[in-house]
Parts: sequence; structure tokens; C-alpha cells
Amino acid sequence: MRYACLIYYDPKQLFGGAPDSNAALEECGGYDEVLTRSGHFVAGEALELPDGAKTVRKRAGRQVVTDGPFSETKEILGGVVIIEAADVDEAARVIGEHPLARIGAIEVRPLVDFSEPRPEL
Repeated sequence: MRYACLIYYDPKQLFGGAPDSNAALEECGGYDEVLTRSGHFVAGEALELPDGAKTVRKRAGRQVVTDGPFSETKEILGGVVIIEAADVDEAARVIGEHPLARIGAIEVRPLVDFSEPRPEL
């Protein structure tokens, strides 16, 4: 099964120059290769900071575009890694070794299998 590993961090902490943050950033460059060697890596991308982003909503037939995502949290979504794993526990164990797990948080979420029925709420 495939899992999206959403990487969140506080940019002031990550890019603030602290030795632990600098070490994590150095290790990130090769971590996709670690996941590839273990057979888990599917894809991964880092995101630019959100000040250049746009948020799009369509309501009542009208599209509304606003600058950036705005939230009350210091942590931002900074990247995504897609991995293959047998189950969510294996996915969490595998991505838990990612260098940015030491600085921020990584949400592990199964990707939708559209051949399965929709969830019932």
C-alpha cells in the first residue's frame, strides 16, 4: 500500500542555524536514497515556503484565489514523501527515521485506493 508522509516543520527553527537543524538539513539530501535502497521510496518533493503560494476555492460557481495558506500554527507543510509499506505501522517506522522527524512532525496517511468503496461517515 502507498502512504503519503506529510512533513511539517517550523521554518524559523529549521532554517535558524541551530546545529541540530543544520545536521537534519544535511541528511535530508540523501534520505530518498535510503528509502530507495530499502524498497520503500515512490516519490518525494520539498515545498517552497508558503508566502509564494495561492489558495483556490470555488463556491457558488465563483473561483476565489487568495495569497498563501493562512493558519494559526507555526508549523507549515514543507514536503511530501510517498512510500510503499505493508501497513501504516511499517510506514510510520520507516519514515520515522527521516531527519526532519527530529525537527518537526511527519503525518503518515494512506493514499486512497479508488477501487475500494468510499468511506462511510
